[in-house]
Amino acid sequence: MDNNSQDQSRRNFIKTGSLAAAGFFIVPRHVLGRGFVAPSDKLNIGAIGAGGKGQSDIAAFFKSGNANIVALCDVDDRQAAKTRTAFPKATYYKDYREMLDKEKKNIDAVSVSIPDHGHAVPALMAMQMGKHVYVQKPMTHDIYEARVLTEAARRYKVVTQMGNQGSSGDGVRQMQDWYNAGLIGDAHTIRCWTNRPVWPQGNGYPTTKDEIPKELDWELWLGPTKFHEYHTAFVPFNWRGYWDFGTGALGDMGCHIIDPPFKVVGLGYPSEVECSVADIYEKMWTPAYHPESCPPASSIKMKFPMKKGKPDVKLTWMDGNIRPERPEELGADEPMGNSDGGAIIEGTKGKMMCGCYGANPTLLPTSKTKDYMTVKQTVERVPGGQEGHYAQWVNAAIAGYGKGKTSSNFDYAGPLTETVLFANLALRSWNLKDPTGKTFIGRKKLLWDAENMKVTNFDEANQFVKREYREGYALKA
Repeated sequence: MDNNSQDQSRRNFIKTGSLAAAGFFIVPRHVLGRGFVAPSDKLNIGAIGAGGKGQSDIAAFFKSGNANIVALCDVDDRQAAKTRTAFPKATYYKDYREMLDKEKKNIDAVSVSIPDHGHAVPALMAMQMGKHVYVQKPMTHDIYEARVLTEAARRYKVVTQMGNQGSSGDGVRQMQDWYNAGLIGDAHTIRCWTNRPVWPQGNGYPTTKDEIPKELDWELWLGPTKFHEYHTAFVPFNWRGYWDFGTGALGDMGCHIIDPPFKVVGLGYPSEVECSVADIYEKMWTPAYHPESCPPASSIKMKFPMKKGKPDVKLTWMDGNIRPERPEELGADEPMGNSDGGAIIEGTKGKMMCGCYGANPTLLPTSKTKDYMTVKQTVERVPGGQEGHYAQWVNAAIAGYGKGKTSSNFDYAGPLTETVLFANLALRSWNLKDPTGKTFIGRKKLLWDAENMKVTNFDEANQFVKREYREGYALKA
């Protein structure tokens, strides 16, 4: 058997779970010892983004016991240093295009954990190569990208997972059980909030530039987005507050906090949105709106059409440490959510609440919670709960497409991400002018044709559905 045939056989095993296809490579477990997982049984991962969140993602995949870390990629040697030390046998790259080209016969799956503006291109490239993908939240930077990746996962039959680990937690599943038992009736109002941003937002791009560190390849960091001079305001973390790179407070926390009600109620694509933003004031009564930078605080309202017989659902999002009114059923000294934020679901018969990641689910009033903890379990739990999110993807990828389950596969994560990005579209449209020169200003309602990804009553807002890419980084759908 030549090398190409061997490689194809091993990859077929990873995709289909067929022992026959991979028999040449497998040493019987009774020879290796009880509990030993043969290297050929493991998922070979190439990781794009080895520092920051990428570092913890990689460690979690490896901790599952069923993953080999074969290749690492990061544009900043400083950020990648600890992971490279932890996995010295993994080949290291700075350009993910080179990694995917050179390692395509050695890897079965790809993890993408880099700034938001860079998610879509490598994820799509990997799927087109038949690789399973794990992508940090939000799945993409733009609505169009989310739709492309959602459809690509089906087309290329790969196992996918978005990095909103709370989606695998016991909390959201407890809430699903309560909702399925009819304890709060049909949901009609959802309120979500967060303390983010905890980084600078609202001030526009820096007007100066800094010296590029020798360990950082700035051109590769910019990737598909338009050129900006290097500044310490962007790296390694505060890029979140600039639209060309990040997706603001919503992108950081929306996929964690909106996820529980999205999953519990069974939401799909929204049909409309309106927003308010907090402006930065340069001097008294002179707002300094910076359209290139996410606002320091915002309030957003969306509507979700539901199936016949169910009421439409209105969802409110608040960030910048703004919170909704406390429910009357909640005691004055009882906690509402947690320090990162939370969500309240109001139905025709009652209410339920949780913190960020679906933590501490409670019925309201909270005295009811203890009485219903043993309600019939309708949703299967994930071993390890929230921490099991990583192993769940690894094991599902080993089992093969259609044979394993993931909590936030792209069929689910795509619409959730589009919801978050649709809210951002409203924020980015703040103060836009229409063809007559009239300013959008605030609370104009944007009507959304989700099927065609188009705002139907304010065409200028559609510029934020899909962006242009720098040469060498086209999204080849």
